[in-house]
Formats: sequence, structure tokens, C-alpha cells
Amino acid sequence: MAFSERNAELLWRTGVLAVTVTASCLVIGVACAWLITRSDIPFRRTLGVLFTLPLAVPSLVAGSAWLSVWPGIAGFGGVFLVLTLGSYPFVMLPVMAALRSGDIATEEAARSLGKGPVRTFFLVTVRGVRPAAAAGSLLTMLYVLGDFAAPSLMRYETFTIGIFASYRGAFDRTPAAIFGCVLVLVAAIIMIMERRARGKAARFGQIRVGKGVSSRPPVVPLGRAKWPAFIGSLGLLGGAIGFPVGIVIQWFISGSSRGFDMERIVETTANTLWFSAGGALLAVVMAFPIAVLAARHDSTLSRSLESVSYLGHALPAITIGLAFVFVGIRVVPGWYQQTPLLVLAYAVLFLPLAVVAVRAGIAAAPASLEEVSRSLGKNGIITHLRVTIPLAIPGVAAGVALVFLSAAKELPATLLLRPTGANTLTTEMWTLTNRMMFAASAPYALLLLLVSAIPALVMGLAVIERKKKREGKQKWQM
Repeated sequence: MAFSERNAELLWRTGVLAVTVTASCLVIGVACAWLITRSDIPFRRTLGVLFTLPLAVPSLVAGSAWLSVWPGIAGFGGVFLVLTLGSYPFVMLPVMAALRSGDIATEEAARSLGKGPVRTFFLVTVRGVRPAAAAGSLLTMLYVLGDFAAPSLMRYETFTIGIFASYRGAFDRTPAAIFGCVLVLVAAIIMIMERRARGKAARFGQIRVGKGVSSRPPVVPLGRAKWPAFIGSLGLLGGAIGFPVGIVIQWFISGSSRGFDMERIVETTANTLWFSAGGALLAVVMAFPIAVLAARHDSTLSRSLESVSYLGHALPAITIGLAFVFVGIRVVPGWYQQTPLLVLAYAVLFLPLAVVAVRAGIAAAPASLEEVSRSLGKNGIITHLRVTIPLAIPGVAAGVALVFLSAAKELPATLLLRPTGANTLTTEMWTLTNRMMFAASAPYALLLLLVSAIPALVMGLAVIERKKKREGKQKWQM
């Protein structure tokens, strides 16, 4: 009975956090996407890149920064603030894509009927991006559901904290397993909802009014609201990026006067590189046959295998880590808290990143070259080694980079599975910040920010580049 009450309490606390953060990210994400794609806000393209950068600030770093300056923020308010500021791009990015690819004719028709910009936005634009916003919101909810660092630092107990506490605090790991099953069930429901929303978004994006050619999105003048909107955007970016980065730099300056343990920093960085590289290479090897089937053989089997590969990334990392703990203890005891099991966990967790990247590389390569190879008597394995893989190298390299960068930032599964006595950048920073040793954690925080900023910056630049190409194509058509 006590456990049932405990389970219900954790479910309630986790649900309240997930719903409130998702609702806030929905409002912020849609507003930012509209400002970038449809308004005349100053420095639109620069803001378009900067608005994606909160993804580069791990919740571990952001939470530590806020907690060091404002200890009283610990609790629901702190974890809500950190996760909202770091998660709104999950909503913003798909909504931006929907606004740019959607049909403008419906909005033009609304204006021709006398509807003003505000009424057109709520009656037409919002309805048009609703499937994309729903998909982004559910992705945000999945992220909040599985986040471990922010609730841990802010002392706000959620399911992930309950699982970790049950695993570490009791000899009997059954409660941790039960907590994990409940969390998996909730995540599975959200994942199904997200998949349906994504499907609706894709179908909606194919519906057009008129000739089927999207015109250039109209720019809505903000008038007197232009500069308040710009200042508000700067305030959002200051809280999401400027504040944590500035605090980390302050920690580094303060810690430099006392000196850092360089030997430990080098050792921790080497461990991170070693574990992450192993996970990245294994993930790409596992992803290759799935990507080949998905790109070259469209069938129920290939689609099913691709969908199954996404499960590891959709489920909370701590449940995947807990599953590998049981595998290590009961199936392969020699691997428990050893490098092979941690590398395998990384590969399973981030397999979808590798599958998507490798599949894109294979799909971009002409299938006719593989057919020519087979016509010359080469079997499937030789053809893949000599033709498919060399042509797909850009996708393979992207997959390795994405998995490597994601594994370097991973915390809960690493805490459960890391080799005895070994630390990574995330585990070392988590340990130091839990002891309120913020200055000592500065080098690890800076390295994490550097690692995290690379994919976020590339993503933002890619969004801007696609916009330039689209605008150039539209000018050519005119």
C-alpha cells in the first residue's frame, strides 16, 4: 500500500512538471517560430540561429548555474525554469518548418475577407501548425519525462529520481524495476501520440490551396510591438544561454586562481572520448543494415525494424540503463560496470540518430551503381563494402558525430553502468555540483558546453541555409 501511494505521488509530480513545462514551451516555441518566419522583427536570421542554441546547454549546466546564484530556486520552480528555457526549441523547430512549407493561400484569403493579422494568426495560422506543434509538444514531454539532471539538482523528486534512489538505496532492486516499468508505459503512450501527431503534420503539409506552389510567406509588420518583441527575445536568450554561460565563465575565472586538478580533467576527458567513440562506432555498425533495408527495400519488415530502432531513444535513458544493469547482473556478469556494457547501452540509446543519418547517406547514393556492381558478379556484401559504404560516407560520418556528441552528454545511464572508478564529464560535474563545488566543476561545464554547441549550431545554420535556398528558388520561379 505504501509503495502504491509512493508510486502515485511520483506519477503526479512527474505529470505536473511535464504538463506545465510542455504548455510553456508550446507558447514560447510557437511565438518564436512566428517571429522568425512571419514578422519583421530585427535580425531575424541571427535570432533564428540563436533560438536553437538552448539545445546546446545541458540541463545539468543550466541547473547548476541557477542554483549557484539563487539557492532558493530549488524545487518545482527551479526545475520548471531550467527545462522550459532549454526545451522550447523542440516545439519551435517543427513549427518553423510548418510555417515555411505550409500553403500561404489560406492566410491571404483570410486577409482578403477583412481579417486582421491577429485574427488571421489565431483562426488560420495556429490551426495550420497545430499538428506540428502537437508533435513538438509531445517530444518536449518525452524529454521532460526522462530528464534526470535538473530534478536531481533542484531536489524535485520525479520518476527518474525515484528509480535512481531505489536502485542505489536498497539491496532489492524490484521497486526500481517497477518504477521503471511505469515510466516505460507512460513514455510509450506519449510516443504513440507523438507518432500520430507527426503523421497528421505530414499529411497536413501536403494539402495546398491553388496551384500547389508555396508562395513566399508574407512579412507581418509588428509596428510598435517590434522593439518590445526584440527585447523580449533577447531576454529569453539571456535566460536560456547568456546566464548559464556567463556563470560558468565566472566559475572558471574564480577556480583558475585556486588551480584545477588537470590530471583528473585529462583523465575524465579521455574516458568520455573513449566511451563515446565506442558507442558511436557500434551504433553505426548496428544502424547500417537497418538503414540499407529502409532506404533500398520499402516493406513492412523494413519499416518495422526502423520503428523498433527508435524505441531506445524514445524511452527515458534511466530505464534503458536499469535494463542493462539487470542484463549485466543476470546474463553477462563479467560485463557489469565494465566498458562493453556501457558502450552497448550508448549504442542502443542513440541508435535512431545513426539510423537517420546513415539512411540519408544511402538514399542520396544512386541505387543504379549497386545494380551495376551486382551485374558484374559481386555479391551483396562485396557491393555494400565497395559501393554502398563509400557513397554513404557523409551520412556515416554524420551518424558517428551525432551519437558521439549525444553520448558525451549522457548522465543517468552512465551513472548506473560506468566502470568502477571511471568518471566522464557529466558524472564528474554532477558529483561536484551536488557538493556545491561550482568553481571546481567549471572546466567540465565548459567542455560540455563546447561538445553540446556543435550540433545545435549546425542545426541552426542548416535552418537558415534551407531558408535561403527556398527564397532563391521562389525568386527564380517568379
